[in-house]
Amino acid sequence: MPRRHWANLTSASALAIMLSCAPVLAQTPPAQAPLAQAPLATDPATGVPLPETPQLKLLDAEKPAPAGQTATDRPSDGDIVTGTVKSGATLRGAASVDATAPVETETEPVTLDIPQVEVPALDPALVPASKSSEPAPAPAPAETAPVQAAPALPAPDKPVTASVTVAPPAAAPAAGPLEAIPSLVPPPEMPKVVVDVPPGLAFAADIAARANDGVAVRRLGERERGEILAAYQANENKPFWIDAKGWTAAGKRIVAQLEHAADDGLRPTDYALPVFELSDKAKLAEADVRLSALAVLYARDARGGRLDPRRLSKLITPTLYLPSATEVLSELAGAPDAGAVLAAYNPPHEQYRRLKAKLAELREHLDDTPLVRIPAGPPLKLGMRDERVPLVRARLGLGSSDDSVFDRSTSLALADFQKKAGLPANGILSERTLAALGKPATARGEEDIVAQMERWRWLPPDLGAKHIMVNVPEMRVRVIRDGQVIHEARAIIGKPDSATPIFSHKMDHVIVNPSWYVPPSILKKEFLPGLAADPDYAAKRGYVVTRTKGGGISVRQPPGERNALGWIKFMFPNEHAVYLHDTPNRRLFAGERRALSHGCVRVDDPFALADQVLGPEWTSERLKKLIGKGERRINLPQPLPIHLVYNTIVIGADGHITRFDDVYGFHRLVRQALEQQG
Repeated sequence: MPRRHWANLTSASALAIMLSCAPVLAQTPPAQAPLAQAPLATDPATGVPLPETPQLKLLDAEKPAPAGQTATDRPSDGDIVTGTVKSGATLRGAASVDATAPVETETEPVTLDIPQVEVPALDPALVPASKSSEPAPAPAPAETAPVQAAPALPAPDKPVTASVTVAPPAAAPAAGPLEAIPSLVPPPEMPKVVVDVPPGLAFAADIAARANDGVAVRRLGERERGEILAAYQANENKPFWIDAKGWTAAGKRIVAQLEHAADDGLRPTDYALPVFELSDKAKLAEADVRLSALAVLYARDARGGRLDPRRLSKLITPTLYLPSATEVLSELAGAPDAGAVLAAYNPPHEQYRRLKAKLAELREHLDDTPLVRIPAGPPLKLGMRDERVPLVRARLGLGSSDDSVFDRSTSLALADFQKKAGLPANGILSERTLAALGKPATARGEEDIVAQMERWRWLPPDLGAKHIMVNVPEMRVRVIRDGQVIHEARAIIGKPDSATPIFSHKMDHVIVNPSWYVPPSILKKEFLPGLAADPDYAAKRGYVVTRTKGGGISVRQPPGERNALGWIKFMFPNEHAVYLHDTPNRRLFAGERRALSHGCVRVDDPFALADQVLGPEWTSERLKKLIGKGERRINLPQPLPIHLVYNTIVIGADGHITRFDDVYGFHRLVRQALEQQG
């Protein structure tokens, strides 16, 4: 093989070995003096040692011997060929090589494919500000320094600090004017970091500690309290209504609405606002939770949550639409006007708004009726004598009189007073009537209005664009569309001992030529005793008796002109098994007192009502043609809301008050329950 090729191969191998050992040699000082070498160069920009350009030494022991030459004939150490290998460099022999050795003359340079070392870009942050604008002088070329002995290794427990200078590669192009930077570069100044605490987070710990005290509001259920606490936890215990300055804008609007609770017939003392000092963070946090609890209580009260109607009577079974605490807080927290949202939980109905306006009117005028203290005593009836009679007459505005006879004029005036007070209008001075006489007329009128407003809270917020309204005390049925009455008729309601229930539902079908199944109450009171006395009791009256699977009996009245339901009935299946229907005794509609049924509502001119609920496809003429042809069911085009209500006080568009008899005493029950709650 030609000597040139051996040189190429040997040089490449030696270079690879030296490059792989360079990191180890740079960290571990040799045990003896190293070979002569140039001091390491450093990058002027970063102070990091640059890769060293290896020095190539071709020892005779590593060179192949020429033909005819032995190992002992090789040149000595003094005749070593040395040279600096760099990218694109040429290997040159030293002058001390034996001229008599058969050396092949080189005709082309030896080129080693060594990749150029890439110097990282200069970081502007590492250049001192005072000199960053001045161009740095070009570094001087590295010179070969004399061989020096390596310093002794320091003790392991002493820190080692070294400054290393690395010469740039000979073949690397100049990177531009750079200034030498000390190896220990001080850290650059970092900008000040400003951490913004999320709004309200400063109150989080206090809210978590005082939340249980904040939700401890009277009449607020455990479920609502738990939902309020969960809402705060979901909000990272940040406040909803306060900041470092007190109430937020939303909090102030809620506070204002609670302060005007009396305008809607609610009791302001039920929503007593918390008192706090701005400097007391704990009190501020508790006030925020307390305001949430009061807002939830107000919303539920406004929807009818103050009373449980079913506890007043089993016949008062409205469906209450009480909002959850989660719903209330989510709506208030995201509203542009939290006060308006809270106020909207009150009934939106026109009659409720009129009652509210009348309540404000009553409170504006002082009661000029003279209050007379009437002593307690036995009940007074027509014709009785009592020393209290002159006081009763004075209280009723009948003028003074020395006569102690409880005459007809006094009894009639007292009956009128009882009617307005929601008491049985019997003209008897009872204990309850005596207590009512002891109150100012204004206070009594307010209580009546508030009790009537409370019953409006039991209705759905949306009555339906078209709906049926049955006002039981008024004994009338109305069909209302878009707020306008499009049909109205007289009605017969249940007797006091079989009262018509109060609730809302949806009418879904009509039956022509209906059969009447005697309800269990009538069966027990009338038919069973009659059948016990006469086995033909039912047959003589046109009823059919059948045995049931359970061993009981069922009594049915077939369709016909004598049927108790008449020719048509309007069905809205409900828990009370009541409905609207026709009646064969139409003369009963002429009377003023029409509490005569067993609980269902009898309607005057039922086919006119059918025209309104069945639509144009089923006219009254078409329905009448079905009479006597068997039972026929006709479904409504769509379910129609029907509301059986108990309105004893109705306000006209002109503000006039119309009162109706409290036939079942439901008005009195509501008023007394509200008074006891206070």
